[in-house]
Amino acid sequence: MDNMLRSAVLSVAGNRAVRSFFRKYGMRLGVARFVASEQLEAALDVVLRLNRQGLMVTLDYLGESVTDRALAEEAADQAVLTLRRIAERKLNANVSVKLTQLGLTIDPAFCESMMSRILDEAARTGNFVRIDMEDSSVVQATVDLFEKLLKRYGPKRVGLVLQAYLYRTQADRERLGSQGVNVRIVKGAYKEPKEVAFPRKKDVDANYVRLVEAHLAQGCYTAVATHDEAIIKQTIHYARKKGISPERFEFQMLYGIAGELQLRLVRDGYRVRVYTPFGEAWYPYFTRRIAERPANLWFVLKGMFRA
Repeated sequence: MDNMLRSAVLSVAGNRAVRSFFRKYGMRLGVARFVASEQLEAALDVVLRLNRQGLMVTLDYLGESVTDRALAEEAADQAVLTLRRIAERKLNANVSVKLTQLGLTIDPAFCESMMSRILDEAARTGNFVRIDMEDSSVVQATVDLFEKLLKRYGPKRVGLVLQAYLYRTQADRERLGSQGVNVRIVKGAYKEPKEVAFPRKKDVDANYVRLVEAHLAQGCYTAVATHDEAIIKQTIHYARKKGISPERFEFQMLYGIAGELQLRLVRDGYRVRVYTPFGEAWYPYFTRRIAERPANLWFVLKGMFRA
């Protein structure tokens, strides 16, 4: 049922007329609930507000599947500028990037050069960059490039995302865990065939918990990216049982979702980071948020009725 809903939402989102309509009116009709701003400076103001509430932030300049070198260079420029402005404004935030936005499918060597520019700035400003994981067609290339960068910059400067719905992720986690990698664990938001991904939600959830507990047990910093309160409670219980300090992990949630839960966890003494996207290329990100949780469509519909 979950896969059917996700497939239906993504199919509708791919319709040319729907895509055109939302690109024109989306920010007014509900997209602003999930996307901080189309401009960096306004997004930094959002970061400041979140920091004042005790929340950490990851900023993500939206975009993916770039096939033009100039656009990839522009995305790298934006990531560098974001790191610089975070340092200048003394914000508690880091940066996430997608490798296909930085030219991975154009030329991995070119993408590596873009990432080197970004990570050089992260090193200069004492910050951290997370490489997002994308659909299964680029997972191996993403892992390969990440491991090259890891050797050069170390786990304090660069980390990775792993997706619990992929069968291969257990093996990926074991290898990365042996290298002390800071990993963000997500369930996965792309439409994948059953040959590579668990089709049932309960299997994804069970694998998610296994991944989180194994990474914590190996002594690695773990970003637990979920809004699932049952999994959050299970993580807290496991950490307490094993004597794992709250400083060894953080919960991550999306901007615009579960705000009360985020603040409650902060009050309870846990580290919480808000994944906060910005930029004009928000449509693919927005449609995945609806596909992950179709109830989010209600906020958009309310916006349409108010317009």
